[in-house]
Amino acid sequence: MKRRTTAWTLTALLVALSVVGSGAPSSAHDEAAAATASTTAVGPQYDTTHVYVTPGSVDAFVASWGATFGGTHTAKVVTDVTPTPSETESELVLSPVGTLSVFDFRTPAPYPFGAERTGWLMSDFDKGVRLARRSGAHLVVAPFDDPIGRDAIVQFPGGVNAQLYWHTKAPSYAPLKTVPDNRVYLTPDSVDGFLRSYVRFTGGRIVSDDRAADGGDIGLPDETYRRIAIRSRFGNTVVSVNDGHLPYPFGRETTGYAVEDLTAALHRAEGAGAKVLWGPHASEGRSDAMVRFPGGYVAELHQGEGDDG
Repeated sequence: MKRRTTAWTLTALLVALSVVGSGAPSSAHDEAAAATASTTAVGPQYDTTHVYVTPGSVDAFVASWGATFGGTHTAKVVTDVTPTPSETESELVLSPVGTLSVFDFRTPAPYPFGAERTGWLMSDFDKGVRLARRSGAHLVVAPFDDPIGRDAIVQFPGGVNAQLYWHTKAPSYAPLKTVPDNRVYLTPDSVDGFLRSYVRFTGGRIVSDDRAADGGDIGLPDETYRRIAIRSRFGNTVVSVNDGHLPYPFGRETTGYAVEDLTAALHRAEGAGAKVLWGPHASEGRSDAMVRFPGGYVAELHQGEGDDG
């Protein structure tokens, strides 16, 4: 892989190689409890949402994100983050609401990169890959070395891709102020297989499984859908089970971010070049909105926990 070799550059890159998301039903409670001891999770501050921005917009995105949520970011590096030749500008964003790896590819992104959601740091990389496969996930990018560790991509049933990563020198980041939600949209046909595999791998626990949630949450007022919330050492997951008849932009977001004051956060975001696409929408103790940041990244912002606490 073509990467800069300075220690500082490698540090900036270390979380830029990460990926996933998901959920689980009541029937998986026992499986989740049994799997907890075997998890390779390190902590949600090391789970980085992968953001692929439109060419030339990485600076605008990072500035808008910082103005909305605060935090810090590394300087950009130009590198190859895939096992085959490619080139991207890469930047790590550390914010109180979540960690992001931002990519602005100068060459086409090799398949299947760009389809991954979040990168998960493994305490034991080989064990993490084995556990993923034993849980029912498929290995779609075999393990490959980079100058600071190893990486692989797995796919859980339902088509949810996750990148697993490990570094020779362990990173150290402060805990998040709020833990973001991986937001996964699945059909009734795919959800059970996904949940069995995902809960087994993460050792997660189900905190709610609402089979008649307010459809207004996903842009479908006067309808209901199934909403499943999971907690694990890999972070939070919300699974929305639906028939695929979703209005834009639902399903385009991969992550939801908790804020103390949604109105104020939306005001800051709009002032920094972002656009509110939907909402705010209030339901069951929670207010939500969908925001598109410069570079095209769509995120859900919410205030209150509702039934997911």
